[in-house]
Amino acid sequence: MPQSQRDVRNRISAVKNIEKITRAMAMVAAARLRRSEQRIVALRPYASAIRRMTRQAAEAAGEVPSVPILEQHAEVGTVGLLLVAGDRGLAGAFNSNIVRAGVAAGREHEGDGRRVVYFASGRRAASSLTFRGLEPADSFTGFTDRPSFPDARRIAERLMAAYLDGEVDQVEVFYNGFLSPISQVVRRETLLPLQRATVLEGEPTEEAEAGTGNEQRVVPEYEPDAAAVLRRLVPDYVEISIYRALLDSTASEHGARMTAMRHASDNAGELIHDLTLQMNRARQAEITQEIMEVVAGAEGLG
Repeated sequence: MPQSQRDVRNRISAVKNIEKITRAMAMVAAARLRRSEQRIVALRPYASAIRRMTRQAAEAAGEVPSVPILEQHAEVGTVGLLLVAGDRGLAGAFNSNIVRAGVAAGREHEGDGRRVVYFASGRRAASSLTFRGLEPADSFTGFTDRPSFPDARRIAERLMAAYLDGEVDQVEVFYNGFLSPISQVVRRETLLPLQRATVLEGEPTEEAEAGTGNEQRVVPEYEPDAAAVLRRLVPDYVEISIYRALLDSTASEHGARMTAMRHASDNAGELIHDLTLQMNRARQAEITQEIMEVVAGAEGLG
């Protein structure tokens, strides 16, 4: 059914309003992204140092000391999966990618005979798991726009308690790793037990990145011993690993939302252009029809 000029004009007005909103959201996301990138850069040296120290202490200690948080369970019967997503949507596939990856990993574990316990960071992850009938054992929400270290500590304490109480035998975390404002990659890391932790494998050192090679020649001395230092480092390692995942996820979310809103603004502009052409054609058609009616009336009078 052909639309009148008024209908097309109303659609143009509505799309222009949407375009204003999406452009504003893109600008807000860009500003928040810059702050998130600064926080990641500031945290990176400390996080790398904690991971490096933990790995070195574990190597120096030889056999892992008999401490509950460091004891590897006899067998992995239950796996805890922490899915780190956002509280809000309108960020493209940012949230759905994490949920899909986490659920797929859960099915892999179940296929191998293991039970899966889900933990969710962000309302989107929690609601998506609930919608799929996979009720999370615990969820953490309300901070994904600007996570703080106490938020990471709260999540770490819950996961360490689950491991110590035998609720889970292994902990894995899924989050969007930030590469650039238009590129994020889903990362899967094993957090606990320490013997299986993938976040400690191949962690580059600042010296190695600089090409000095000094890190390979330094042999740390531990007081009172490496085992005692390792006991103290492990909780910090878990907390900083989760905090790093939260910051990466936040930067990825802002980058994904900025990109999605810019695409939405571009699409709105194209739609406005098409609707404007449609309205002009309709106006020309009406003018042509009026001219034909006038000419026909003049001929009838003649």
